[in-house]
Amino acid sequence: MFSYTFHWNQALKALPQMLDGALVTLQVALLSMVIGLALALALTACRLSGNRILGGFATAWVEIARNTPALFQIYMAHFGLGGLNIYLAPYMAQIGFNNFNIHLSPYMALLVGIAFNNAGYLAENFRGALKAIPETQTRAGRSLGMTSVQAFRYIVMPQMLRIAFLPVTNQMVWAILMTSLGVTVGMNTDLAGITQELNARSFRTFEFFAIAAVIYYLIAKAVTLGARLLAARMFRY
Repeated sequence: MFSYTFHWNQALKALPQMLDGALVTLQVALLSMVIGLALALALTACRLSGNRILGGFATAWVEIARNTPALFQIYMAHFGLGGLNIYLAPYMAQIGFNNFNIHLSPYMALLVGIAFNNAGYLAENFRGALKAIPETQTRAGRSLGMTSVQAFRYIVMPQMLRIAFLPVTNQMVWAILMTSLGVTVGMNTDLAGITQELNARSFRTFEFFAIAAVIYYLIAKAVTLGARLLAARMFRY
């Protein structure tokens, strides 16, 4: 017999606290996207540079980011880097770093893990977008007297952004949802962390996580809608 009694009033009273956590969630997602975009552009340049070492490094990054769980990447940032202290500390002491210690807070570990993941996916998106642009576009720009940099800036980049824009939007939504993995490394200030703490105190699992799910949904839909409006304005022609 189903005898669960819902107590929505108790959950709704905690809504301001959950919304504060949602702001932290957005902050982590946005920062991870900014860092991820910068790294992705660098990785894309490395993969297209023709240098085997740089290309191999970028390819390894993309393969690891895209083919291992994001949870593992966050764990490595939080626990894995900390574990390096045991092995590196003696060697660092020999060169004068007696207080050598690598430890990332839950917030930083979550940010680093998601940024690492974002960079891998976005680099592949950018590479695919560039491959979709015919080389004749660059040659046409050069024939008009442009330098290779100018041809890339004025001809290739606008087309690349148009092609990669929607995949980048999808990655932003994925970054927002990935922040919920922070609870596994002790993150308790974002939406998922606050929801987990409220649930642990009250045991109103369904109510709190249902409200959190609605907040995540609304954030994701707002990002998607905003991206569509921005794309309609940026890529009208």
